[in-house]
Amino acid sequence: MSELRKDPVVDRWVIISPKRGERRGAFGRIRRMDEEEQSGQCPFCSGNEGQTPPEILAYRKKGTGPDEPGWRIRVFPNKYPALGKTQKLIKKSRGIYKVISGIGSCEVIVETPRHGVSIFDLSIDYVSDLIRVYRDRIIDLTKDPRFQYVLVLKNEGFLAGSSIDHAHSQIIATSVVPKRVEEELSGAKKYHKHTNKCIFCQMVEQELFSRERVIQENEEFLSIAAFAARFPYETWILPKEHRSIFESLTEKEVIQLAKILKSTMNAMNQVASYPPFNYLIHNSPCWERPLDYYHWHMEIIPRLTRIAGFEWGTGLYINPLSPEEAAHRMRQALS
Repeated sequence: MSELRKDPVVDRWVIISPKRGERRGAFGRIRRMDEEEQSGQCPFCSGNEGQTPPEILAYRKKGTGPDEPGWRIRVFPNKYPALGKTQKLIKKSRGIYKVISGIGSCEVIVETPRHGVSIFDLSIDYVSDLIRVYRDRIIDLTKDPRFQYVLVLKNEGFLAGSSIDHAHSQIIATSVVPKRVEEELSGAKKYHKHTNKCIFCQMVEQELFSRERVIQENEEFLSIAAFAARFPYETWILPKEHRSIFESLTEKEVIQLAKILKSTMNAMNQVASYPPFNYLIHNSPCWERPLDYYHWHMEIIPRLTRIAGFEWGTGLYINPLSPEEAAHRMRQALS
């Protein structure tokens, strides 16, 4: 059984999940090319649906049934979940320490039945369907009153934390708001209190005015090299208008987001030679919505540098590439 433990000094929750130790690549073991994936036994490939838990949602061809071939995108519970959906929500204290039972939901989204193919090499329609799946699963998970936050994330490549090469994303619902998001919410709320403006809207306005870090824009979205980028080519995608709830995306916005995400990732792949990467969607918590001070956004982080002792010990990051130069190189790749 998993549980959440809170660091009493910095108010950071940590998930203790022995189940995760059973998955491939746990504990930093060096991984060779996976023999199962080479021999066609990848559990995420079409035809191997029986190797995964039963599907929750699938976009599939008419006439095909659940847990059989014929799908475009498929969603199912993680076989090795960090959190358990069936656990009871129990809070307790052990002296100065606080513990919460590991309530949550961990889902896997297999983005294509084809092995070795990146979703960003596929059509805009395909990427749009992936965004619709994100939206629909968030809508469903936020109905559970036990969940305070739902995170969409993607780990691409072993160095980015992926244990299976087949293109996939994850959605994780938690009973607490993660510290990183709490810090964003707190900072944004403080700025709004003093200025009556959303800091993210101000960011969009300033980036569009200076153009120094703009990578691309369309009618609805802006892609930028983050001003205080922690990593080379760290990129953010933000709605141009104030939006605090990701799952409120309209169909027009779904397509516009798919277009800018696909082209931004293709530019990154060109300038950084298909790097391992993580991306995540920072959304508002499940309660108290909408928020006039917070703005959902996507963060894309290529894994081109390693976090070492200085970063761990100080929380300060050393980025060897200026965001302005990163944006310039990515703009050139798009031209």
